[in-house]
Amino acid sequence: MITVDQDEQFEAERPRLVSIASRVLGDPAEAEDIVQRAWLRLHGTETEIDNLPAWLTTVTTRLCLDRLRSRTPQPVDDLDPGETVDDPADDVALADTVGIALSVVLDRLTPGERVAFVLHDSFGFEFPTIAQLLDTTPAAARKLASRARAKVRQPAAEDALADWEVVDAFMAAAKNGEFDRLLQLLAPDALVTADDAAILVGTPERIEGRGDVAAFFNGSAQAALPVFVEDRPGTAWFHLGDAKVVFDFTVADGLVRGITFRAAPEVLEQVVRRDGADPR
Repeated sequence: MITVDQDEQFEAERPRLVSIASRVLGDPAEAEDIVQRAWLRLHGTETEIDNLPAWLTTVTTRLCLDRLRSRTPQPVDDLDPGETVDDPADDVALADTVGIALSVVLDRLTPGERVAFVLHDSFGFEFPTIAQLLDTTPAAARKLASRARAKVRQPAAEDALADWEVVDAFMAAAKNGEFDRLLQLLAPDALVTADDAAILVGTPERIEGRGDVAAFFNGSAQAALPVFVEDRPGTAWFHLGDAKVVFDFTVADGLVRGITFRAAPEVLEQVVRRDGADPR
């Protein structure tokens, strides 16, 4: 039976558990459901719990594993725990830097690879701990993370998102006020600039850095529509049917590297509306 103290500890741990489940599953709604199930497990257990945060982490992770395995059947990991693991990049937190392509690549990982990679690279879990969660050995857990990391570093060509998909994902996150999503889609040194005509109509002249750019766009650009700017996918603010300011994106490796506000007449007259996909 759960005690008042355990209930309070659970509520204190809830944000961390939701964060883990969200990253593993890639779905905040599913993550909330998983954490609620962990709470029900806590209420239903009669086992004496010495370390509640560790117990909750284990239960949440294993519920995530069950959800991943039920989502799409995957072959059992064929690991050789005695195999030498060449993993020089353990200290690189790829899960926070690969941008929008990560969600695509994660879907190609086995459940074990996905959990090992996310827990180690995003949350800093040690491999002995991950091994306990996966019911395997530390060497096998390390191999799972290494294999996943290799897939993330070199995603299949067909998994790479088109520039227009990155642009549209960024604008959707801006309109919906999804600040964390904006951060994921922006390069660390993202830069916003503007031409003279755009500055005259009120756009910022310069914004530097992922955080400041995300803060500026968070919850904004409600009237922006997808366009082509000189054959590049972008967006534009329209008024009475006419483009007034173009958001000209620079996209590379699945991340927004720069956005230029442009309002020069010669630019605006070349703007072509698009339907959210590149028809060419």
